[in-house]
Parts: sequence; C-alpha cells; structure tokens
Amino acid sequence: MSINYLLKNLKDASGKRIELAISNGRFVEVKDAAPDSEIIDGKGLTAIPGLVDLHTHLREPGKEDAETVLSGSKAAAAGGFTAISAMPNTNPIADTAGVVEQVFRLGISHGICDVFPIGAVTLGQQGKILSEMGAMRSSEAKVRIFSDDGHCVWDSLVMRRALEYVKAFDGVIAQHAQDPRLTHGSQMNEGEVSAALGLKGWPAAAEESIIARDLLLNEHVGSRLHICHLTTIGGVELIRWAKKRGIQVTAEVTPHHLLLTDELARSYDPLYKVNPPLRTERDVMALREGVVDGTIDVIATDHAPHPAEDKDCEWAAAAFGMIGLETALSVSYKALVESGLMRFEDLVERMSGAPARIGRYEGHGSLAIGNEANFTLVDTATNWRVETPEIRSKSKNSPYLGLELPVTVRHTYLRGKEVFSQ
Repeated sequence: MSINYLLKNLKDASGKRIELAISNGRFVEVKDAAPDSEIIDGKGLTAIPGLVDLHTHLREPGKEDAETVLSGSKAAAAGGFTAISAMPNTNPIADTAGVVEQVFRLGISHGICDVFPIGAVTLGQQGKILSEMGAMRSSEAKVRIFSDDGHCVWDSLVMRRALEYVKAFDGVIAQHAQDPRLTHGSQMNEGEVSAALGLKGWPAAAEESIIARDLLLNEHVGSRLHICHLTTIGGVELIRWAKKRGIQVTAEVTPHHLLLTDELARSYDPLYKVNPPLRTERDVMALREGVVDGTIDVIATDHAPHPAEDKDCEWAAAAFGMIGLETALSVSYKALVESGLMRFEDLVERMSGAPARIGRYEGHGSLAIGNEANFTLVDTATNWRVETPEIRSKSKNSPYLGLELPVTVRHTYLRGKEVFSQ
C-alpha cells in the first residue's frame, strides 16, 4: 500500500528551503498533496536525489561470502543510493541473459534499491569472443552497460566490434583501462614509493595507452564509451582532449582516488591495495580538477567487498579492492566540497543526475515533479565515525575505519518507501 508524505522544513543541495510532496510513489506539487499525507518535519535536513552508482561489485552469484545483492543493497541505501550497477565478475560470469536476470530479480525481490546488472563484454571476460549482449539487452534486465571490469578488453578488434554492436541499441561499453602486459604482477602505482618498498609498479602509461586507443576507436565508430575509475593526470588530459574533439565519451572517478595516495602503501596494509592503484598527490589534484570542470562526468564507488581472510594477510597475497558504498558521499564531500573546490549541488549532480543519464536509469537522478520519489535526506552539519560494527556491507575492507567524515545520511526512500533510517 502506497503511503503519501508531505515533508516540510527541508533544504535542497543549494541551501534553498523546499517542501516535498509524495503521492503513489512519485513527487507531486505541494498543493496537490493527498489529504491523508503523513507530515514529516525535515528539521533542516537536505533533500537530494537518490545517489546512483555506475560501478558496484555485489559478488552474487558465486561469492556470497563477500557480498550478496541483499547486503550490498542495504549498504547502498545506508550510503544514500537508490540505484546501483552490478558488475559482471560473478561466478558464473554475467555474460548471458540468465545470469543478469537472476541479479535483476534479486534486486526487485529485496526492494531496497534498484539493481541494474552490467553485462560482460566478452564470454568469461576473457577478451576474445563477444558475449550475448543483444540477448542481455532484450532480457527482463534490459542491460545497456557492458564491461569486463577487472579485465581490460585488450584486443583492438574485439573492442571495435563491441562498440559497433552496442551502438545499435544505445548501449555503453565501460572499459577497465589496463594494458595487461604492462601490469602483469603489479602491486601498486609505479613511482618513488613502489621503488622504496620493493613492490612491482603499475605505470600510468598502462591506463593511458588503453584510454587513448579506445578514444580513437570510438571516434571512428561513434558509439558510447565510458572509462571506468580514472586515476592519472594523463588520463584526465586525454578525456579532456577527446571531449573538445567531439568524441562521445564519459568518465568516472572513485572517491578513494580523490582522497588517498600511494603513500599509504608504506604501511603495507592491504586495505590500501586496490585496482587500479592509488596514485600520487599530483594525480589526486588532477582528478579533483577533472571533476570540478566536468571532464570527469561521475563519481562511482567501485565498491569491491572481500572476506577478511583475503585482506588480513601479506600485501602480495591480498586481494585488490575496498568497499565504498556507505562512505562515498562523505569522502567525495570531504575531497571536493569541504576543500572549497565545488558546490554541494554540483557534487550531487556527479553522483546522481549524471550517472542516471549515462545508464538511462529512468526515475532516478532528479527531484522533479512527476519523477519517482527516489531521494535521500542528509545532515550536512553532522560528522560521523566509520566503525566496523556499523558497516552494513557483508565485508569490512574499508580504508576509512576510525576516520571521522562529514555528511550523515539520515533517510533513504525508494519510490516513496523508506528503505533506510538512522
């Protein structure tokens, strides 16, 4: 049964006082609020569109010890997300209509946030034969984004054919830009820190060379290309050049690449081991600038949960990745808004409106009248501390444990239904 609400004493992301009326799961004009609407006093909270993540690892099916669609959805709602995009590196790989439909239906059954599966570009994510992209697009899940994330589509011809294939239905190829020959056995960013620690380095050129190739391929094809988790100065410059040239490309950056640097690897704590690796302070500053000037379109979490045994070990044996759904808004706010580089409303656009448009996720990314009531209420005046017992994700591999972060998510609503509250 749908509940009607009238929320008073709210602010929007620009600080303007607003009221929100919700009827039958959608935003309506305040004057049209249902007579039986439940009145909610926002008490000065800030209402923003539900956040949208284009890059989430949910691990189900096959790796449920690390995460499930249910636990990942709970973590997402706690972080203010109403839509997440499930990467295909599951077991079995999400390279068929059957697997993406399984993930999609699990999301619907839990009803905590919308879960949009991302299909693999190639069978088994092996980079050789194109997957059943057309069947996945025609499935109940209506997959539009395809990625071999965790693996690069390294073969130029395969990449060209993938771009050509998805162009027919307005699809997107989301590339994990990593030359496998230049990064074999790499453990962290290649630079002064890796040399001092004796760990094999991961050169920036391994990312930038693939980005450059794919930009030129897509200029020829004219499809939609998305670059995952950008990390380097050169990568930002390449995307900036491509956009000026008119190439159809979008790019994302993770919150951790906006805040953390490779200096943290000096601790040998595997919490800081991530793919792609943490880079230098200069790279961090360039990434922030890229977000501010719009070169980088979205902030995406790359939420990568792992069980304790995969992280509580020596650096070389540890898995790559860190969780991020519950801290994404706060970390991004700290890096971009608290630092004075960006307005809060612009940050919200990078984390909600822009990713919703790229994914073609209808009903998300806006508080507009008539839109589905997918929104979050946050307290921008209150800090919170990241503590293990409070983490909703099944895995606890957060690099922010013990840190105090700005902006507290208080409530999250999916189609007018409260799915998280604290």
